[in-house]
Amino acid sequence: MLTDLHIRHFAIIDRLHVSFCGGFNVLTGETGAGKSIIIDAVALILGGRANPDLVRTGEDEAVVEAVFDLSNKPLLRRELDEGGFGDEDELLVKRVVNRSGRNKIFINGSLAKLSQLQPLTTRLMNIYGQHEHQSLQRVEHHLAMLDRFAGLTTDVEDYGKLFAQVREQDARLHALDEAEQQRHERLEQLKFQQLELAAAGLKDEEEDELHSERRLMQNSEKLVRVAERGYETFYAAEGAISEQLDTIAGELEKLCDVDPFLAGPAEEIRSALYVIEDVAFKLREYAGRVAFDPGRQAEVEKRLDLIAGLKRKYGMSVGGMIAHAAAIDDQVEDLTHADARRESLKKDLAADREALQVKAQALSARRHQAAEQLRCAVEVELADLAMQRASFEMRLFPLDDPGPLGLERGEFYLAPNAGEAPKPLAWIASGGELSRIMLALRRAAPGGDEISTLIFDEVDAGVGGVAASAIGAKLRDIAGQSQVLCVTHLPQVAACADHHFRIQKQEKDGRTFTELVSLQGEQRVEEMARMLGGAQVTERTLEHAREIIGQSMSGQQEEG
Repeated sequence: MLTDLHIRHFAIIDRLHVSFCGGFNVLTGETGAGKSIIIDAVALILGGRANPDLVRTGEDEAVVEAVFDLSNKPLLRRELDEGGFGDEDELLVKRVVNRSGRNKIFINGSLAKLSQLQPLTTRLMNIYGQHEHQSLQRVEHHLAMLDRFAGLTTDVEDYGKLFAQVREQDARLHALDEAEQQRHERLEQLKFQQLELAAAGLKDEEEDELHSERRLMQNSEKLVRVAERGYETFYAAEGAISEQLDTIAGELEKLCDVDPFLAGPAEEIRSALYVIEDVAFKLREYAGRVAFDPGRQAEVEKRLDLIAGLKRKYGMSVGGMIAHAAAIDDQVEDLTHADARRESLKKDLAADREALQVKAQALSARRHQAAEQLRCAVEVELADLAMQRASFEMRLFPLDDPGPLGLERGEFYLAPNAGEAPKPLAWIASGGELSRIMLALRRAAPGGDEISTLIFDEVDAGVGGVAASAIGAKLRDIAGQSQVLCVTHLPQVAACADHHFRIQKQEKDGRTFTELVSLQGEQRVEEMARMLGGAQVTERTLEHAREIIGQSMSGQQEEG
């Protein structure tokens, strides 16, 4: 649901902020007040073209921001989180149109691409009117709308999973058939690699350990020499450091009676003496442990040469070769039992194809039945919307081969007037007709899509009287399930709204400004009177406005 819309420096709008509620929201105003400009601003949020001419005169950039409530859309929140845009109950979309052409898109504060914006916002909001965002003009959506009307969404998902499974099995079988010609040659090659790598007995970290051991052996003489010299210097030689420290500590201890201060230095020297003796013994032990072993060095060199040769041959690290050896085991198993696996796969594939055909035929039968039901329901609704002579249908075209959605594709067809042959809806319907058809579809199939905010522009173009009242009542009915925003010039439609906004234009200091005002009480009555009587608002038109609002409220209570 759209909760807030912020517009700055856009066409004749300087600054505009409006908070929308759920239910039925209408926007009214005099011709030229800026109703179409607000629709253009919303179109930007839906991924519309960012034209630099939209920037207000004297400004460098225009900004449009929209806030959506996602509290009841956990799947969409998860997708946003996976895309790096966070998992929040609110979604903030921002479009910045720069006069120089350096435009920017932000989703929850992070820079985004147009290709990321359009699939996101068109799942939340749609405009039905003279704009490019109508889902009715996207033929690929028509079949999904029929499926939702018929309650087939789960069946289509199940079919799609089975279809993907059949495609995967078919690809595996094709790969086995292609590999059969080279199977024996490949099997011999893999078995040789299998034996070679098994004989090598490679282990993780082994190469590093061997390099370390070789480095020790190559420097063993130097290591022993330094360790022995340290032992001699610290402890074993005549006049060694430990001997000198012992002598000095003893002399200081004898003089403690003369000066007690010397007891501290004597104790510290003794501590140092113990440390040096401990280090000397460790060096002696180390020198005895490190010994040059020509036989062991030859073994290490041979092992490292083997590993280096395997690395060059396979073009992999030791870890990569260990993983490759495991993969070879699986490939050898597959190729060794290829015939049995092929037959098993063929059997499974045949069974799944048969099941897929059964599911597809069941879907097709229910779609044809639902298409007729939808036609009747939509034509009944269109008759109330000043399109009494219009005929509507959902045509199903068989595919050459089963597709991921079934045995057919679907498209809406319309004949707006009697005696005309139905033509593809996306080709011929005007903005007002598209709005009314979507209104009829929403009434006939409330769960037709996942869009939660519907914006109707020109839905009441060319109608009045009873038809206008019917449009208002139907919009109010739809607003029970989805948020509805409607730009209208008919008081019969506006009277049915839960929330009424007036778009008005003002001049200040020689500049034109557009603002949006929420109307309550008598303000709404006055706006309705203006819509009824034009510039001359009289007591009679005011009374007529109150009467229309009262009748609408009474009708709403009766429906409830």
